[in-house]
Amino acid sequence: MGTKTMDEVRPRHTLLSAVWDLLRSRGAYVVAALPLLALACSQGTSEPTAPPPEFLPTPAGTDLPAASQPAPDPTEPPNSPEASAEPSPTPAIEVSPPPTLVTPSGPPPKLDVSIASVPLEEVLFDTFDGGSIQLSKASDRDIDGLRDRIRPIYEPRYDDVTGGDWLDDDDRVIGYVSGSGTAFAYPLKILNSHEIVNDVIDGVYVLVTYCPLCGSGLVNDRMLDGQLLVFGNTSALYQSDMVMFDHQTGSYWFQVASEAVVGPLTGKRMKLLPSMTTTWAQWKELHPETRVLSIDLGFYPISLIGNPYARDPFAGYEQSLNRGRFAFRVSEERLDPRLQSGDIVLAVEIGDSHKAYPLTDRPDEVLSDVVAGEEVVVVVRSEGPSGTAFFSEVDGQTLTFSLADGLLRDAETGSTWDDGGRATSGPMAGEQLTPVPSRTAFWFALTVSLPDLELYVP
Repeated sequence: MGTKTMDEVRPRHTLLSAVWDLLRSRGAYVVAALPLLALACSQGTSEPTAPPPEFLPTPAGTDLPAASQPAPDPTEPPNSPEASAEPSPTPAIEVSPPPTLVTPSGPPPKLDVSIASVPLEEVLFDTFDGGSIQLSKASDRDIDGLRDRIRPIYEPRYDDVTGGDWLDDDDRVIGYVSGSGTAFAYPLKILNSHEIVNDVIDGVYVLVTYCPLCGSGLVNDRMLDGQLLVFGNTSALYQSDMVMFDHQTGSYWFQVASEAVVGPLTGKRMKLLPSMTTTWAQWKELHPETRVLSIDLGFYPISLIGNPYARDPFAGYEQSLNRGRFAFRVSEERLDPRLQSGDIVLAVEIGDSHKAYPLTDRPDEVLSDVVAGEEVVVVVRSEGPSGTAFFSEVDGQTLTFSLADGLLRDAETGSTWDDGGRATSGPMAGEQLTPVPSRTAFWFALTVSLPDLELYVP
């Protein structure tokens, strides 16, 4: 099976590439590279340019610096809706952070490799030089030096909706709605470079994760059996999917499955929360007051380099997957030929049951189905593509849905509903469908992580 190195799938502008390579080299000092970076930015390019996801790593043996500004309290009102003038970024909302949103100051407990549910030799560390190291052969120095090389976001900041003005309408975001109804958008162009966001929203300790090699976006509850977990990035991959670690036990976690696979928590799974991976235009239409993850996260000199997230180095990566070219090793026997590896799929989760609904090359449609004995409705949109799922029952009444002139309508009352599950007109106006927990990912990533996954067939 063909593979591609990370460098092969991350296009770069030549001069900026050289600068970022200097910045990410072991022991390099950021200050020394700033004049070169300013020169590179002043030359300009025909399109916005961003460094690859591993840019600006932390040199081995150093701690991650805490963000220079505190994380927001999601219950506070957003800043003025007036957008900041370019090139200055929209100011981030700055309020006192909850005490749990702190960048860890030290390493996690040493990984206990005697407890594992996967072969250690199949967990591969990306060395960011075109090579990899098996976990079974990695030294403590290797593990420590590669930890958080792709920097997680431990102290997120948000802007009001104007903070997303740099996004194109068809750029994709992971959307999450809190218990109070506040909407949050996490642009994939930012998550390409950070992959992990630890947050607390309306009292829920959320974990937003995205692996660009799997196209896998999901939101979990990081409170597990009464223990609050804080997640970082191992720089390793299993089945070409990101492997996370928790700072509390040092356990390694398989991102798509939300499951610990090495260490004391092996076999434990985090609770999956409802989310929606869709386009920025769709999310804004559904949630015009949404907050959006800020580009000014305290990692990079935004005022000097501009927006480092403007370009998507993984655009079109699914075409490589469909040719059987994975960035890292994937078990061929776990691939499912019923769909192409790079097809985008929505997988709902109810209890221990998982069911997948293809999104790639599908028209706008509404699918009525039963999962784990529960009636659900899945709304598929060709734009994106995107999909979301809801339980069909409202106040003890099971509704049957269809599309009429592009709008979701139930047959029982004739009410119309938006793609966020809210009734916008008719007898049910103001009612809200309960969303089903789901994850959106490439087909191959779902089949290797959820072996009992059922595929919806019309």
